[in-house]
Amino acid sequence: MQSSLSLSFSATSSSAATVSRSRHSFHVPEVTPLNLRFCGLRREAFDSGLSASLNRHHSHLPRRPHSAAVSAALSTNGSPPKSFDYDLLIIGAGVGGHGAALHAVEKGLKTAIVEGDVVGGTCVNRGCVPSKALLAVSGRMRELKSDHHLKSFGLQVSAAGYDRQGVADHANNLASKIRNNLTNSMKALGVDILTGFGTILGPQKVKVGSSNKVVTAKDIIIATGSVPFVPKGIEVDGKTVITSDHALKLESVPDWIAIVGSGYIGLEFSDVYTALGSEVTFVEALDQLMPGFDPEISKLAQRVLINPRNIDYHTGVFATKITPARDGKPVLIELIDAKTKEPKETLEVDAALIATGRAPFTQNLGLDNIDVVTQRGFVPVDERMRVIDANGKLVPHLFCIGDANGKMMLAHAASAQGISVVEQVTGRDHVLNHLSIPAACFTHPEISMVGLTEPQAREKGEKEGFEVSVAKTSFKANTKALAENEGEGLAKLIYRPDNGEILGVHIFGLHAADLIHEASNAIALGTRIQDIKFAVHAHPTLSEVLDELFKSAKVKAQASSPVSEPVAV
Repeated sequence: MQSSLSLSFSATSSSAATVSRSRHSFHVPEVTPLNLRFCGLRREAFDSGLSASLNRHHSHLPRRPHSAAVSAALSTNGSPPKSFDYDLLIIGAGVGGHGAALHAVEKGLKTAIVEGDVVGGTCVNRGCVPSKALLAVSGRMRELKSDHHLKSFGLQVSAAGYDRQGVADHANNLASKIRNNLTNSMKALGVDILTGFGTILGPQKVKVGSSNKVVTAKDIIIATGSVPFVPKGIEVDGKTVITSDHALKLESVPDWIAIVGSGYIGLEFSDVYTALGSEVTFVEALDQLMPGFDPEISKLAQRVLINPRNIDYHTGVFATKITPARDGKPVLIELIDAKTKEPKETLEVDAALIATGRAPFTQNLGLDNIDVVTQRGFVPVDERMRVIDANGKLVPHLFCIGDANGKMMLAHAASAQGISVVEQVTGRDHVLNHLSIPAACFTHPEISMVGLTEPQAREKGEKEGFEVSVAKTSFKANTKALAENEGEGLAKLIYRPDNGEILGVHIFGLHAADLIHEASNAIALGTRIQDIKFAVHAHPTLSEVLDELFKSAKVKAQASSPVSEPVAV
């Protein structure tokens, strides 16, 4: 649920030194860092001045417990130990930390993971996993409630209903199952799970929990994740004004709920709530809904996911104050114009879901002990996830992955970054190409994407002097989609016609989240269109949507050119 793929390609004025890492050495040189670009942040969280409010209002974020008298000046905390308890220590047992831990064991590293909450992090406990359980319910409800769809199959079904607690239990049970699977997989491989909040004392030293236990490690990865971002002026009571953390418990299904933010989180919950009978009102700060998606996909998605459903919306407005329901009064949402800041109107609803993105969970990590200053809460890193201190120098043996570094706030991106770090600390240089990481929104139908949007690609082409072309195919021409009576959908390819490089792929339609990986793997491997169009796809399958998409592209080069180096973002 977590992501936006708005990547920056603007030139920077600051100089940057390229750091090469020997395959046989673990020494980390000190260099001037690359200009930091926080790619993939949720636009609804940080656009239109909200980034400033994130720094000003840390009081809205849960704080990590302070450890007693932690300072790099104490004892020998300022210098690295001569021997280590572990080869690798990971702070945070979410999907990113878990992926790094498993890869580290595979590489022969003695590994420990520190977790102050529960294994699985946001994704498993309060994000991707339970939300997919709720969306599975909403998808089935939509099918059962669509008389026209069922009649087209010759089916007759009596009125569909649901048990709210049963739906909530399904989500909770799934999260518990996956959490146990992650825990057991690490234990089975010999990963030590250390309970307590991790605080960095100094180079290669971490204090675990409230005790005086200090653990040393040759390399340390910060993987502490994120929490829901709540803008100033919004009072969350967990009952009538809620975040995604509360919504996933499904303690109630309000008759009318306002959703502040129309990104991935907001869209998915609108799918759930409308399927269960709620009326939804979107409140979006930007001038259009779904601002983080390719504009053409957003337009089609609005026609299918918004307009026919019991949803209305207000765009170009800020919710400056939201008051929970109390004393018999409804939830009050005060709106102002996003540009002029003039008052617009006050909404009265039964509940409000704050879906304005997520903020890094990096407070009280002990970063000041190693002279690291966060930027809007994010830990600054280079293209190899190496942490950068306040003087622009690399902190030896310290890495940060996932939501905490802000490069791309996706669970699978965190895992990929963790694996990349493990490759580096075991002697193999590796730079992750973030443009090859796919994202998906699990509405009905689904939305998926990888790489650049069309406007981003055209901007890049104009700056770098190459032509950009677009190819499209419709699900209405796909046999499998028509057999499912799910012909509403579009696949869009953005590419370079001169050399066949895939710049971006966007899909809206049945199982779009599953289809995107052929395109993302092609980008990751540097496969050109003139080569992939010879791939064979089983018939009849939805994968033929991508087959037709690649075949419809007009590439001037007949033979593939050498694969370019990965783009570090």
